Amino acid sequence: MSSPRELAAILFDLDGTLYTAEGPIPGAVEAIRILRASGLAVRFVTNTTTRSRRALADRLRRMGFTAAPEEIYSPPWAAGRFLRSRQARAYLLVPEGAREDFEGVPFDDQRPDYVVIGDLGEGWTFERLNRAFRLILEQGAGLIGLGRTRYWRAADGLRLDVGPFVAALEEATGRKALILGKPDPAFFRMVLEDLGEPPERMAMVGDDIEIDVGGAQAVGMRGILVRTGKFRPADLDGPIRPDAVLSSVAELPAWLG
Repeated sequence: MSSPRELAAILFDLDGTLYTAEGPIPGAVEAIRILRASGLAVRFVTNTTTRSRRALADRLRRMGFTAAPEEIYSPPWAAGRFLRSRQARAYLLVPEGAREDFEGVPFDDQRPDYVVIGDLGEGWTFERLNRAFRLILEQGAGLIGLGRTRYWRAADGLRLDVGPFVAALEEATGRKALILGKPDPAFFRMVLEDLGEPPERMAMVGDDIEIDVGGAQAVGMRGILVRTGKFRPADLDGPIRPDAVLSSVAELPAWLG
């Protein structure tokens, strides 16, 4: 494994790592500025399914971060690219804000090639979930999950994310979902391919020890855990061993030397 000084790129989770519902993590904007100035490539790898890449870049810029849409890798973008490459029809259970990344994908709620499950939040109903169940089991549609994140921290506390709903459909139909999001290795390899760097020269920084750290380490990258967002001390008692544990992303420039 390369030393921190030999890294070429840093990948950042967003919610809980760079910002929370209250705003940017203290020192996060400056940390990103320092890393960019040092010549490191910076990319943002998120399981957020409620916003398009463009909307996410706009949100980051409003908080003071420098970010472009093409620097952001998200499940809606990955799923949109996958479906367009196959000219596939889809039944989209994704938030309205993310539909921009599915431009060019025909919507079909009768005989789709795939059912795509994102984080609908309070938009979930029994009817929607049961419709997806019927299309998969009775019509033979494939199931695409926009990540397996189990929960996230909102302003009012922890909330269910996409993972439990994907798991429910897998259990009910007996079909395995194609996961296009962290910690799926294919999702991380998209970023590796885009940057043209070997995994040992890249590190992922996040607040989720399974999704961020474990997912990155599975493809040969470093995994750095921050004690913000959804971090819990019990995370350090499991089988995944982060390459570093930092109080927050603000400590990253010093750790990199």
